[in-house]
Amino acid sequence: MPSHFTFTAVGIVHSPIREPLDDVWGGVTSRIELDSSRFAPDCLKGLDEFSHVEIVFTFHRIPDSEVYFGARRPRGQNRPNRIGVTVCRLLSVKGLTIEVEGLDAIDGTPVLDIKPYMAGFAPKGAVRQPAWAGELMINYWNKGA
Repeated sequence: MPSHFTFTAVGIVHSPIREPLDDVWGGVTSRIELDSSRFAPDCLKGLDEFSHVEIVFTFHRIPDSEVYFGARRPRGQNRPNRIGVTVCRLLSVKGLTIEVEGLDAIDGTPVLDIKPYMAGFAPKGAVRQPAWAGELMINYWNKGA
């Protein structure tokens, strides 16, 4: 099993949020521009038929010295692999650019993947979480920039 992986960003986030912040993400509209040197103009064909997309991205501004390997609550960017995943509302698809609402990634964030969100992959049955998880997220989606 390999212990190291190399990823090449498929695109970049353009967001009004320029610094890592908490509790400002509700209503934030961002653009993701794909790398035009790697992707054909039709690579997003049919994506506009979906209401939501799942964006996989990196917390690119977290230095190695700030990565935390102990037990922690699931917020913050200092995860061991600095990978974020968010399901966003898809607003538009134009060429190699998509516009989304609710992406909690700052301006300049490298995007690793864009996946259409399909209800068939959603959790089956009831979702369980401790009370503190709801409290932790209570203001996360407040109105941002």
